Amino acid sequence: METVKKQEAAATQEGTTFKIAGNWNEQARELQKEFSELSDSDLEFQEGKEEELLKRVEVKLNKSRQEVIDLIAKVQTAEKQN
Repeated sequence: METVKKQEAAATQEGTTFKIAGNWNEQARELQKEFSELSDSDLEFQEGKEEELLKRVEVKLNKSRQEVIDLIAKVQTAEKQN
């Protein structure tokens, strides 16, 4: 994965708004371990563009928006425990 500064984003999931929390680079690596079909470009994150990220992952994994949010939340929870 390309080197990117550690990105800290506000952690909230209010209504239909989803925000990335914690170190996205670490979370993206974990997602790639679990889903090898995800590329760096699929997981590229720009603050404020969470919806675009979700859509790319939805399409690549053929999962619903909520399933993708659940996958990311699972990785975020694991990161917090480490």
